[in-house]
Amino acid sequence: MKLSVIIVNYNVKHYLYQCLDSVYKALRNIEAEVFVVDNHSRDGSVEYLQRRYNDVNYIEMNHNLGFARANNIAIRQSTGDYVLLLNPDTIVGEQTLNKMVSFLDKHPEAGAAGVKMLNANGVKAKESRRGIPTPMTAFYKMTGLCNRFPKNKRLGKYYMGYLPWDEACEIEVVSGAFCMLRREALLKVGLLDEDFFMYGEDIDLSYRLLKGGFKNWYVPETILHYKGESTSKSSFRHVHVFYEAMYIFFKKHFGNSSLLISIPINFAIYLSATLALVKMQTRKMRKALGFFSHKRKKEPDYLFIGSVAAITQCRKLSRKKGLSSEFHVGNEKKQPEGHVALMEDREVKNTLIVVYDTDSYSYETILHIFAENTIENVQMGTYNPHTKTIITLEEVLK
Repeated sequence: MKLSVIIVNYNVKHYLYQCLDSVYKALRNIEAEVFVVDNHSRDGSVEYLQRRYNDVNYIEMNHNLGFARANNIAIRQSTGDYVLLLNPDTIVGEQTLNKMVSFLDKHPEAGAAGVKMLNANGVKAKESRRGIPTPMTAFYKMTGLCNRFPKNKRLGKYYMGYLPWDEACEIEVVSGAFCMLRREALLKVGLLDEDFFMYGEDIDLSYRLLKGGFKNWYVPETILHYKGESTSKSSFRHVHVFYEAMYIFFKKHFGNSSLLISIPINFAIYLSATLALVKMQTRKMRKALGFFSHKRKKEPDYLFIGSVAAITQCRKLSRKKGLSSEFHVGNEKKQPEGHVALMEDREVKNTLIVVYDTDSYSYETILHIFAENTIENVQMGTYNPHTKTIITLEEVLK
């Protein structure tokens, strides 16, 4: 077996369906197996997916075991030479997995490889390349020096902003949203550390790979990462888990640092967590009081592009949901530039979600269009004619 794809799911069945749709299109020329570990979802994820993907290896947990432990369970059952850890709120291009496998074949020193991740508006995610958060690197990040001097090799080390985006480069941390691993490397350094419930386990594993003599790579292949649909980021639980992961990593790898370093770093972690909780509570209070809240958020506009049949279905769905929409019949052969050709001399004041029919446009083409033509207020959406579902950054419509 060449490749084992492992996806941990928690209550995001529609995003996971889309992810699996893109994965299977990308696996057509690869000997592969796919695992979905369901962390005790309450949205009927497994039942929904089994009717559509019955060749997936489903592992159903009785409790939410966290990201690291769930992945480890599947890794132990898998047999691929390479293991891909993939978030359910991602889309991969049709050629992405072939190219990543080929890259690892040609780089036997590579322990892990990551990709160029796009946000929903096509902007490149900084998390695609990261440095190990050593005490000083973490200090530069938390004090804002990293963002102020992103291309400085010392101050901007956390996001490695000095590296080119269009070339394969050695990095230190491969994101857990898309992390292709060499099984041989995993056997040498060990699996994910289950002390990390969620967050931080990718940093820890990346660091152990480097210590084990392997290299970690960034490869300029593009995926979409909705970045957050697989987790809830508006709860005290999230804040606790996120900053606890920071503390676990620092204690594990830099616990023997001098007091001059360890005390400020620990203080900064607890201070950041406290400020995050205060900000969250203030936002909830403002919303509850009403008269302190901001103006009501304006609903986005929609632009649908696809086949005649898909457009007909999207019109019905648009009327049903009361969407402000326009429709264009097109496909990637006749209109390879997609929405870009329709945006000339058009001023986008409100958020515009461009929804592509995934039978008329390949995922590869959709990703390429957004990567090459980023507009802040223009976001990516998809329509799947088989499930009659629209998926965007913030919601699922069906």
